[in-house]
Amino acid sequence: MTESDERTDHQIAFVCVQNAGRSQMAAAFAERERDRRGVGDQLTIVTGGTQPANHVHEIVVEAMRERDIDLSDRTPREVTPDELQAVDIVVTMGCSASDVCPATWNGENRDWGLDDPHERPIEQVREIRDEIEERVVSLFDELLSQTPSAE
Repeated sequence: MTESDERTDHQIAFVCVQNAGRSQMAAAFAERERDRRGVGDQLTIVTGGTQPANHVHEIVVEAMRERDIDLSDRTPREVTPDELQAVDIVVTMGCSASDVCPATWNGENRDWGLDDPHERPIEQVREIRDEIEERVVSLFDELLSQTPSAE
């Protein structure tokens, strides 16, 4: 194992306050995209919040079910400063990084500026979901274009 020249992976964290909507959707789409592209050994996905809710919002579960992704068994969790220290990219969902996590991290921060789907009508949640899916696919395109091929 030559760690210095073998390390071609990326570690991504999708973070929001409650970890019950946007960040859960983003992580689920990222997991699906990672599987579709066969890059499970190159991408680590973390999701969490600073004040996690008790469950993923029902409207989010419903909207994701329409994309054949089941979030009903997921539980929002707290993201730790240690986890954020280990990632390359922290994607926040619509609030500044300083509001989301008091910890600092070495990686890059991107704020996607998305509306919170909680207590919104399903039509609006679908729009948020679709935007998250597009952003995740674009993020994978970007990251994988920077990663040397394993072939």
